[in-house]
Amino acid sequence: GVGMGMTAPVSITAFPAEDGSFQHKVKVSLRIPSQFQASPPCPTDESIKIEERQGMTIYSTQFGGYAKETDYVNYAAKLKAALGSEAAYCKDFYLCNGYDPPMKPYGRRNEVWFVKE
Repeated sequence: GVGMGMTAPVSITAFPAEDGSFQHKVKVSLRIPSQFQASPPCPTDESIKIEERQGMTIYSTQFGGYAKETDYVNYAAKLKAALGSEAAYCKDFYLCNGYDPPMKPYGRRNEVWFVKE
C-alpha cells in the first residue's frame, strides 16, 4: 500500500539478437528511492522482484527525443563502433535508460550503457 512515485532512470536490460535487435526477453528495472533503500516495501505482484545492483563501470552514450527500440539499437551500434575491438565489455546484454516522464516533450535524456568487464 505504499506509493513510491516514479524514479529515474527507468532501465531496460536488452539482450541483443544476432541482428542487433532486442530479443523478446527484456528486464525493466526501477530504482528504489533513497528513503526506502533500507527497508523496501514488499511487492504484491509475484512477478516483481527486488534485486540489489552492484556498482559497475560503464561505457555510455546519450541521446534525446522519445526513444524507441530502434533508437536504442542504433545508439548501441554507434557506441560499439566507437569503442572498437579493444574495449572489454559484456556483449550478452546492454542497458537502455530513460530519465524523463512521458509528458515531457523537450530536452529528453536517454542513454545506452555497456557494462565494462
